Amino acid sequence: MKRVLYVFILILTIIGCGGNDPAKTMNVSGVVKGLKKGTLYLQHIPDSTLIAIDSLEVNGDGSFTFQTELDGPEIFYLYLNKKDNNTINDRITFFGEPGQITINTAWNTFDTQAEIKGSETNDKFLQYLRTMSQFNKKNLELMRASIDPQNQIDSIQLDSLQTLSTRNIQKGYAFALNFALNNLDSPLAPYIAVNEVSDANIKYLDSIHNSMTPEVAKSKYGVRLTKLLQERKNVE
Repeated sequence: MKRVLYVFILILTIIGCGGNDPAKTMNVSGVVKGLKKGTLYLQHIPDSTLIAIDSLEVNGDGSFTFQTELDGPEIFYLYLNKKDNNTINDRITFFGEPGQITINTAWNTFDTQAEIKGSETNDKFLQYLRTMSQFNKKNLELMRASIDPQNQIDSIQLDSLQTLSTRNIQKGYAFALNFALNNLDSPLAPYIAVNEVSDANIKYLDSIHNSMTPEVAKSKYGVRLTKLLQERKNVE
């Protein structure tokens, strides 16, 4: 009897320590071509502070594998410390989700040439970023033109450049809001609302919030959008 009881307890212990739930497990793996030495970190922002979930010392082989549990899609970062005292262009931003995600890149073009596969949310995220980068590029061009000492512009021309810049920013906002409204079944919608256009007219944020699917509303960024709206309504 005691032996049977012991076996039963042992089985329960094994089940209880059976590892990650496959339905909630994200595997991130890939290769950093040309990387001989450095440290890779898998990072995210659970609340307001960037933290490292796991790390891997690279010594002669640029392949890596990370594993973590998550409840749903959220932003993660793959950070490379090359130990070269240069922190520029060393962090890849991606939307992680349960399942297998593959990231292949090179050490000298780490964040600019990364190929990310396995996340449908990240595919949409990249579509959004590609268009937004055009608005950002245009705004930088207008800003440079307005402050370039080689440009002999008068006050009327300066006002014109500022007007163009304002219109460009407004177009970017409109695109972001429309992108969110067209992807209400994705956690990308509340992510954009909270992180990209949180100061937009509250009626547009309300529209996104009220039209999200129940699953998205319960997601990390869906909950944050609810909190943001409550805070803004209390102030306004």
